[in-house]
Amino acid sequence: MDRLVTEVVDLESPDDLALAERMKAGRDRIVAELKKVIIGQDHVTSEVLLTLFVGGNSLIVGVPGLAKTLLVHTLAKVLDLEFSRIQFTPDLMPSDITGTDLIQEDAATGRRQMVFSPGPIFANIVLADEINRTPPKTQSALLEAMQEHRVTIQGRTYHLDEPFYVFATENPIELEGTYPLPEAQLDRFMFHIVIDHPPYDEEYDVVRTTTALQDPAFDRPVSGADLVAFQRLVRKVPVAEPVMRYALDLVRASRPKSPTAPELVRKAVAFGASVRAAQYLVLGGKARALTSGRYHVSFDDVRALAHPVLRHRVLTNFHAQSEGITTDSIVDRLLDAVAVPRSGM
Repeated sequence: MDRLVTEVVDLESPDDLALAERMKAGRDRIVAELKKVIIGQDHVTSEVLLTLFVGGNSLIVGVPGLAKTLLVHTLAKVLDLEFSRIQFTPDLMPSDITGTDLIQEDAATGRRQMVFSPGPIFANIVLADEINRTPPKTQSALLEAMQEHRVTIQGRTYHLDEPFYVFATENPIELEGTYPLPEAQLDRFMFHIVIDHPPYDEEYDVVRTTTALQDPAFDRPVSGADLVAFQRLVRKVPVAEPVMRYALDLVRASRPKSPTAPELVRKAVAFGASVRAAQYLVLGGKARALTSGRYHVSFDDVRALAHPVLRHRVLTNFHAQSEGITTDSIVDRLLDAVAVPRSGM
């Protein structure tokens, strides 16, 4: 899963410390710019920004009308990054995402040759809208791009420009005509972000502002090159061994055959989380620490990210479905059952 080279270096150099300060300030300014359009949903915005700083991809799940698409599109505007939206439908083909070779004729010579025409995956921020509305064959067209930041077509490999992110959306209430994402696809998403209806006051502000004229002008507080630098900086943040082991203990306890699994996991879980979950708990914790003005990862950082990291990686069985046991309730049990080490941070 680690695509960037990890450097075992603490944040000791003046350049790293200055970059850390710029990252925290940049995060705050991005939030301020997003608030010109996006009202409330602070936890959603926070998890989306952590995705950016780590260099991952995230799945955003919520009913229609909660600004999932608007959030990602506005984020691309604020960052001045190339944005591409792909509406997933049952008849969408893999080549509609990655691109294809076309026959073109040279006007001067009359010679015909195959020329590659890039698809919408060639952008900095790709929004896979309603990703579960297309069959697995087409969903899989995203796998290489999400993991390797490249696509292979007709035996030729094309590298995607950095930074590169995939944000996918799902509507949880319309199941007819949908195709559940394969586990391999789900595991490539850093976070499963749940977006819900806002409180009354925030919803009132949404109605008030969106029914009036809107033409916000955005500053550009962070560039694409800054994001790439932030991603490398995140991997330099030190993590104490007890914190690292705590993240791994949470993940291992989610597996029903593990001797540390709580009784609820043994009864309700078919398959637990993969090693990517522990990696993203640590990487997300590093980014969360930096954006909070700290240069080390705490147990609270890991616990705060347990739900978005684990909820799509813990696969429930029939018993859980029949009893109405949700993955969020299983993660709650894991947080209760796995002890935080006394020593550490």
